Amino acid sequence: MSTVVRRAAYSAALAMMAVYGYIALSGPQGIPALRKKWTEIRQLEEDVANLKRDNQAKKDHIRRIETDPAEQEMEIRKRLKLLRPGETSFILPEGVKGK
Repeated sequence: MSTVVRRAAYSAALAMMAVYGYIALSGPQGIPALRKKWTEIRQLEEDVANLKRDNQAKKDHIRRIETDPAEQEMEIRKRLKLLRPGETSFILPEGVKGK
């Protein structure tokens, strides 16, 4: 008789562990939270890659300005809104796009 009781106890313990495992994995700290973290990590990695790309583009622009006098002149004219004699400049409103 003790083997039957022992098997029943093992079966009950196994069933309780399975139920606990299911509840733990499906709860707020389980698999849904893990998926959310993976999504967040993927998004942050994409953001880092975009920032690195933007940073490299800005470094290249600075390097061009430092070495190329024509680039320097164009940047100065753009920032200070300077024109040469006989040039015309058109200032368009920001954000308005043609249909």
